[in-house]
Amino acid sequence: MTADLKIRLADPERDAEAIAAIYRPAVEASAASFEDVAPDAAEMADRVRRTLDRTPWLVAADDAGRVMGYAYAGAHRERAGYRWSVDVSAYVDPGQVGRGIGRQLYDALLRILRRQGIVNVYAGIALPNPASIALHEAVGMRRIGVYEGVGYKFGAWHDVAWYGMKLCEPTGTPPDPILLMNLPGRP
Repeated sequence: MTADLKIRLADPERDAEAIAAIYRPAVEASAASFEDVAPDAAEMADRVRRTLDRTPWLVAADDAGRVMGYAYAGAHRERAGYRWSVDVSAYVDPGQVGRGIGRQLYDALLRILRRQGIVNVYAGIALPNPASIALHEAVGMRRIGVYEGVGYKFGAWHDVAWYGMKLCEPTGTPPDPILLMNLPGRP
């Protein structure tokens, strides 16, 4: 576990280049992402901005301010009835994998999502990916299904396992989730 990390909200201007660099290997060298072209810093800054309107995008930075990983939550689907559900994702600098950074990011992310009133959290994991499965299970998610052969990359079809968890068990109609920008004591 890496104790000297600071988990904070991402700053689109300051962190976009590091976020793009961390994400690039997932696009270019694996099927962890089904994007064909790794987004540049400008595109990642736009994604961070759009996400922060509603939900958290967190980074883990070391004492020198170097971003070691990131995690975020985004809308699960666009229909109104899904507003209590989010999809989450985490990426860690390949040189820092195995140090507990992903777990720290997810623990912080889930705390904020609970405060926002989010009910369901989901994650899609392109298979095989034992490290990602271990991370998602460690934070309490369980496998709920598999989309077989859903993504095509590098000349092959890939399965995606879906993991999920409930953050709370509301009774009746829950109040609308609190937008991140309106969250009291915003992180």
